[in-house]
Amino acid sequence: MKLNTLLFFTAFLISHSCWSQIQDSTITPTSTYPDQVIDFKKRQRIVTSIQTLTYGGSIIGLNKIWYDGYPRSSFHFYNDAGEWLNMDKAGHTFTAYTLSRLSYASWQWAGVKDQKAILLAGLTGMGYQTIIETLDGFSSQWGWSWSDIGSNTAGIGLWMGQELLWKKQKVKLKFSTHYNSYADLQLQERNKQLFGNIWSERLVKDYNAQTYWLSANLHDFNENLPVPKWLSIAVGMGAENMFGGYGNNWPSPHGDIIRDDLKRYRQWYLSLDVDFEKIPTHKKWVKSLFFVLNSIKFPAPTLVLSNGRWSGQWFYF
Repeated sequence: MKLNTLLFFTAFLISHSCWSQIQDSTITPTSTYPDQVIDFKKRQRIVTSIQTLTYGGSIIGLNKIWYDGYPRSSFHFYNDAGEWLNMDKAGHTFTAYTLSRLSYASWQWAGVKDQKAILLAGLTGMGYQTIIETLDGFSSQWGWSWSDIGSNTAGIGLWMGQELLWKKQKVKLKFSTHYNSYADLQLQERNKQLFGNIWSERLVKDYNAQTYWLSANLHDFNENLPVPKWLSIAVGMGAENMFGGYGNNWPSPHGDIIRDDLKRYRQWYLSLDVDFEKIPTHKKWVKSLFFVLNSIKFPAPTLVLSNGRWSGQWFYF
């Protein structure tokens, strides 16, 4: 199983030094504060350096701590379109979307004109994930996956398309996860093998615990609606009972384990959400925090469609 969702956290490092200045992203390269002129050339050098070091460092780190643990091979392709009920593909799409969003905010802060900033953000995000996919292509454990590339393109396309069409993200791609515990001893051991022992590791690796959301801000689509500007409606996708890429069979020291009794299935969710960036505040650190939080689905009452049946949860994350 690839660590595609782990790449999401790399995105936050890319724009870390710029978050405190995100509220200045609407200014132009000729703008000035009352008491000073903004040095946009310096800001552009800062953003270029941060993105280069972060992208390069994360690729070197992933190559060392992840790919070095598996044999190398000649470049090859691998069709994994049906693995994990496509939850890993949702992770690719989310990561690409988030990388583009954060990169764009950095370039805006640096005073780059809008069209160029959109292009730079899309190209750097796609380039980064393509390098990761190339490393897959030289690993005997995986291979170059066109479905991964398609998912990456979908995430960047969702972000770029809205920026070019509306100059805002009316529909945001978000993520939520929770800690799953398993009473079955076989599943406990399998989950340690697949998803790790540490709770934080389980949160980003356990596809059974993850949900990916499309969150639409109601006020962005109709300003006349009598609802708060921060209120959104979210549709989510998740899956359950996945203990292998394609099936629930795996080897063990005591012989092969076959768990065909566990039905693998997708789940769909309908919920309310909060668009944090639409909450008014004059504090810079709060604006920066809201910008980061807007990648995460807010816990809220949720309708769940599972195995053809609807149910409800008062507090789903």
